Amino acid sequence: MITMIPSSSTNLLSIKDLILPASLGAFLPLAWLLFIILTKEDHFEFWMYYPLTIIPIGGAIGGALFYLMGFQWFPTGNRKLIAIISSTILYFVALWISAVMAFAITGHWD
Repeated sequence: MITMIPSSSTNLLSIKDLILPASLGAFLPLAWLLFIILTKEDHFEFWMYYPLTIIPIGGAIGGALFYLMGFQWFPTGNRKLIAIISSTILYFVALWISAVMAFAITGHWD
């Protein structure tokens, strides 16, 4: 009878491991929104703070899911490729949902 003994290389996930992918996931929408605002700084209004906070939070959640699916849950083989493709789609869905939420809160979603 063969028994499976967990190896010492099994990683436990910590918050520290998720900080980098979450910050990278949040940086893309934040940089894009700041670029748009800085090029039209005379049009900046108070309601724009909601998208500036909610959309990068969605990007951070998408980045954390990308890291978890692609590098923690499915680390090798064809499953990793499928996980990376699907987590990329989930990242953009998280950005879209957070953008819809942010603009629905401000009343600018038509």
